[in-house]
Amino acid sequence: MQTQKIIDLIVNWLIKYCRQAGMNGFVVGISGGIDSAVTSTLCAQTGLEVLALNLPIFEAKEQISLAEQHLSWLRKNYGQVKGTTVDLGHISQASEQTLPKEIQDDLTMANTRSRLRMVALYAFATHHSMLVTGTGNKVEDFGVGFFTKYGDGGVDISPIADLMKSEVYTLGKKMGILESIMEATPTDGLWTDSRSDQDQLGASYNELEWAMSFDLKDGQEELLTDRQREVLDIYRRLNQKNRHKTLPIPIAKIPDHLK
Repeated sequence: MQTQKIIDLIVNWLIKYCRQAGMNGFVVGISGGIDSAVTSTLCAQTGLEVLALNLPIFEAKEQISLAEQHLSWLRKNYGQVKGTTVDLGHISQASEQTLPKEIQDDLTMANTRSRLRMVALYAFATHHSMLVTGTGNKVEDFGVGFFTKYGDGGVDISPIADLMKSEVYTLGKKMGILESIMEATPTDGLWTDSRSDQDQLGASYNELEWAMSFDLKDGQEELLTDRQREVLDIYRRLNQKNRHKTLPIPIAKIPDHLK
């Protein structure tokens, strides 16, 4: 993997896209995880304005701390980066008090919290004429659809969406991302019990990465171990279930003779 060339390619792509769009820079939601750390650093390396937002909603203190550590690191290394923490907890509480109790299952409210973050990101982006920058990697965005539609999936551009999770870590190491973030357990921070991504998915990113590659190659399934079969089943189930996220919105086509 030609890591520095990939970094340079993404940075130049970001600069070109931002200039063509006539925007001032990038808004990135930072969570204390590797994906948002790499994405915000790539944006910072453009030299354009970057606004890094920490938007906690009932997160564990450790996650908030990691996001704040990364924000401090960004400011220290890239003078044009600005950032702030906006606690959305009270807005989330207001939504819980407003929505009917019978629809407030755990998944519904986790997705609602993600969509509240999207609203906040676009509020800042609109005011400052910036692009909301997605932090999803290839496994999440195109493999298992592990994101909230119109939540963390509601973005203007996706700089790392063609990189596997392992490749994102490789970029992070090259760019000097804090070791505490490199070693942190991946989590979306949307659950009050601080469950990890693996808890939700049933498989690690390394396993899902393998399953995604295996499925694309159409390998020999009879040679797989029991765990590999289980992981492949998890991947295929999630891939099929979440295609409404990963494919373009379907449009009912009206024949010309009916118009």
